[in-house]
Amino acid sequence: MSERVTGTVKWFNAQKGYGFITLSDESGDVFIHYSEIQGTGYRSLEEGQKVEFEVVQGEKGPVATKLTTAE
Repeated sequence: MSERVTGTVKWFNAQKGYGFITLSDESGDVFIHYSEIQGTGYRSLEEGQKVEFEVVQGEKGPVATKLTTAE
């Protein structure tokens, strides 16, 4: 199991279903696709929202997976 990290939503386009998250340690941004947002119903994120997730290496760079909103 990968280590879970935290971050803040930089921006998220609900129509296109993707966006970017800034890592809490400010080491960079991570891509997020709506299909990786855990939960039921409409899955979207708001700018500035705190989130928790795992990071995997995608074809074009780091990608967030198994994302949940931070409590």
